[in-house]
Amino acid sequence: MYQRITLLLLLLSLLPLAQAQSEFAFDSGQNRWHLSNGVVDAQFTLTPEGLFRLDYVRHLGNGDVWAASGMTPSSPIKFTLDDVSYGARTSFKLIQQWQETTDNGTLRQVIELEDSGARARIRLVLEMYPRKAVLRYYLDVSNLQGKTVYVRAADMLPWRFDDAERETYRWFRVNQWAIVPQQGNFEPLQNTLDPAGSALTMQSGARGMQCGWWALRAGNDRGMFAGWEFDGRATASVRQFDDERYLQLSASIDEFNHPLAPGESFRVPAAFIGLFHGDWDEAGYRTQRFVENVLAKPMPDPSTFPFIAWDSWGYQQEFNEDLLKRNADIAAKLGFELFTVDLGWARKLGDWHSNRDKFPSGMQSLSDYVHSLGMKFGLHFALAEAAADAPVLLENPDWTTSEDYNYFGAKSLCLSNRPTRDWIIDEAVRMIQTYNVDWVLQDGENMVKSCTKTTHTHDPKDSNYANAVEGLDYVLREIQRRTPNTVWENCENGGNMMTFNMVQNYVTSITNDASGALGARQAVYGATYPFPPRYVDRYMPDNSYSSYITRSFVFGGPWILMNRLEAATAEETKFLGGEIQAFKKIRKTVRDGKVFHITERPGATLTDAIQAYDPATKAGVAVVTRDGTQADYYVFRPRGLDPAINYRVTFQDDSRTLLVSGEALMRSGVQVSLPGMASAEIVYVEPEPESEN
Repeated sequence: MYQRITLLLLLLSLLPLAQAQSEFAFDSGQNRWHLSNGVVDAQFTLTPEGLFRLDYVRHLGNGDVWAASGMTPSSPIKFTLDDVSYGARTSFKLIQQWQETTDNGTLRQVIELEDSGARARIRLVLEMYPRKAVLRYYLDVSNLQGKTVYVRAADMLPWRFDDAERETYRWFRVNQWAIVPQQGNFEPLQNTLDPAGSALTMQSGARGMQCGWWALRAGNDRGMFAGWEFDGRATASVRQFDDERYLQLSASIDEFNHPLAPGESFRVPAAFIGLFHGDWDEAGYRTQRFVENVLAKPMPDPSTFPFIAWDSWGYQQEFNEDLLKRNADIAAKLGFELFTVDLGWARKLGDWHSNRDKFPSGMQSLSDYVHSLGMKFGLHFALAEAAADAPVLLENPDWTTSEDYNYFGAKSLCLSNRPTRDWIIDEAVRMIQTYNVDWVLQDGENMVKSCTKTTHTHDPKDSNYANAVEGLDYVLREIQRRTPNTVWENCENGGNMMTFNMVQNYVTSITNDASGALGARQAVYGATYPFPPRYVDRYMPDNSYSSYITRSFVFGGPWILMNRLEAATAEETKFLGGEIQAFKKIRKTVRDGKVFHITERPGATLTDAIQAYDPATKAGVAVVTRDGTQADYYVFRPRGLDPAINYRVTFQDDSRTLLVSGEALMRSGVQVSLPGMASAEIVYVEPEPESEN
């Protein structure tokens, strides 16, 4: 058997790669589907016994193959209805199949199967995209029985791959921001798989510990990455069974008990697997380009996004319209593009009308004033929270979840209870339209809340799925459908819902919650592995002004300052204006470039460096920060450059200009001056025009 598997891999690797065209084809004689976008191809077969299985996924550029195990079959289908499990060993018959090509070039294969007992019909959707080494997929499951059944399990990543060579594999993932059950600030985690089969696990989603993504590398740097599009909690794992020579992947929805009435359908949330060859930065870059091109919410203004923004939280809740207008005047002069009023503007949580004691002219007046200064206007909105004495709970006390999360003393609202959900949608739309809101800072504590109430419209054992899909996801998409010109920022009391469903509803996400200069750099370091840099925004608290502080916040998505602008000296204001211009200069390169984690994770006794390089413009930028080290310089060796062209190297503070070849820069580097114990420098690496020609 092992020899047959090895022979299969060899034959696959010898197939002429040029034969693979960008098309999806079905061989009706063999019941076989061959899917290719010219970058990767994959093959699926419905065997004569009716078993639907993956044959392989292959990278056409380098020939890397991830084949299904011959000993343990692999299938994208894995779920349980009541006590009946469906998967790689279930017998199906083909009902119909077809291919589609969308306007943006997406290739889509749809396959409808029915199990031999006629209990369930499955619509499997497989997608590939132009120039992306990614296969995305999801299942719609219809109940054909004459009774309600319960979906008790669903695996979004149910793959098994051959390990005939018994390779050594490293598994990489990244923590989220977390306070409970333990602290987390986007720490990268790396382990070697145990060939004896011990599971390495992670938990993603709201209030989970890790981002909903991982990458896997063999010893020769043949790699795979995976992500799943679900905001609720899910437990993912990877296992290596050396004796049986296969890898087993999984990402299962937690606490699952979803009712499915006769004729109803249920969707297993979409997921994707992608192929890469190289290091973890390469895995991250390939993930990010796929997410940005396929999944992510469109940017509000690509010419200026990510924004430089101001937020009122430097004043906590002690502000009024006059104070905010004074800050808005200064913000506009400094070049801020977004002005957000944080928690404390409303009468109370859940009573989303402006507090007339603070805003005697009304929130509409402040919004108009901010717009007149040329900035966008943002409002804080904790959609799933309400004070106990807010009118909504006085009138509807049962709308709370069975577990409270104590966001500033508020009660938690159950988003999957339909009356509650409908009220939240209407209130949000009214608020946005009345106050002419461009940007919603959506905050709260655990956006996928636990609720076991039997009086609500969801199943009491199903709140993880129901509050994620039928609650939060439904609410956001309906509000955004009715207010299409307003964009949303994810801020779950910190970046604690870092998923690939989140990116479809928000234009950016907070990382950690105003945790200072070092904490911000640590969050950026980890979060820029799985997520595009624009989904890594940073809140700069009311600090003293120095380049060490400001430059700890300039790399990533929106830079959101909470400084008391009207209290700054003229010298501080001038300094801040220069730093804002530096941010605007680098933001597009950071947003569109490949991120290179030059050093290890930032620490209090280290010098750290992070770089972005945009292959399209051949421009790069790096932020180098000295945090308590003794050396007053750092030798920065950029990565990813074109070795054959010359680059002009300049600095934000240092007056030197250097002309160096890409090859020499990557080999020998450039010395970066860091004169203070806590100091930072921005390094610009731009192609010399004559060299490009």
